[in-house]
Amino acid sequence: MLALGIPSNAMMAMMIGALLMQGIQPGPPMVEKQPELFWGLIASMWIGNALLLVLNLPLVGIWARIISVPYNLLYPSILLLCCVGVFAINNNEFDILIMCGFALLGTVLTRCGGEPAPLLIGMILGPMLETYFARTMALARGDLTVFLTRPVSAVLLLATIFIVGLVCLPRFARARDRSLAE
Repeated sequence: MLALGIPSNAMMAMMIGALLMQGIQPGPPMVEKQPELFWGLIASMWIGNALLLVLNLPLVGIWARIISVPYNLLYPSILLLCCVGVFAINNNEFDILIMCGFALLGTVLTRCGGEPAPLLIGMILGPMLETYFARTMALARGDLTVFLTRPVSAVLLLATIFIVGLVCLPRFARARDRSLAE
C-alpha cells in the first residue's frame, strides 16, 4: 500500500484516505519525497506489534471474557463511543447525523449482501480514477477509443469486462454459489 498506493483491503483503504486528507500522496512519490514518514510508519508498525505482544500475552484471559459481554450492552457502548468520537472532531451535531446516515446505509447494504470493503476502496480510488481519466481524455482530445487502441489498456479493459460478466451472469453466479456451498 505504501509503495504502490493501492489498498489491499478496507483497513489499507482507510489508511490511504487518512494520508490523502493530510495531503500526502501514497505510493512511489511518498517513498521518494517523504522517506522519514515512510520509514517512521514502518517502524511504528514494528513497535506496535511488539507492544501488542507484550500486552496481549498477560491479558489474554480478559480479552477472552469480553466475548461473553451481551450484544445488547456492547452495541450501544460502541455506538456511544462512535458518536463521541465524531462529535469531538468538529464539535458539530450534524456530523453525528451524517455518521448515523452512513451507518444506516451500511446496514442496508450489508443486509442486501453487499460488502463494505469494495465501497470503501472505491471511495478512496474514485477521485484518483477521475483525475487520471480526465488527464487521459485531455491527452487523447476526448477520444474514448484510446482505451481500445493501446494494447495494455485494451487487455485490462477486456479482462475487466470478462470478470464482471462472470460475476453478473446468473448461470455463472449460481454455479459459483453452488461450488462455494460445497
